[in-house]
Amino acid sequence: MRVSDQIPAPARTNSEALLRWVLKADALVTGANGIAYLALAGVLTDVLGYRVSVQHAVGAFLVVFAIAVGVIATRPVAGRAAVRTVIAVNVAWVLLSVVVLGAGAVEATTLGRVWMAAQAAVVAAFAAIQAYALKPR
Repeated sequence: MRVSDQIPAPARTNSEALLRWVLKADALVTGANGIAYLALAGVLTDVLGYRVSVQHAVGAFLVVFAIAVGVIATRPVAGRAAVRTVIAVNVAWVLLSVVVLGAGAVEATTLGRVWMAAQAAVVAAFAAIQAYALKPR
């Protein structure tokens, strides 16, 4: 691994500090969302309309992804390839959310559809900030 492919732990530039911050925020928000889907699936079904099985599957994925992002964010050296993977997964989440919403592929209440769109917007913002902060300056 080349030095240019690494982001040193002690943030030496504003973009490195921003990247670490947005990765940590992504991990926290994603983890909280995943835990909510796992722990509150019955309650959220009434509110959002998503099936419990969908919430459990999505919640498990989100918890695992949040742990991975948290590890990347707190490593002494965060590899650029790992951060690019986080960005790619976030972009895939946004695109899949748009497809699911457009196709009506998941049963949802109006609030559930609004929630799905809001999640996609937040994840898109995370991906955009991560990509911006990763750019070499």
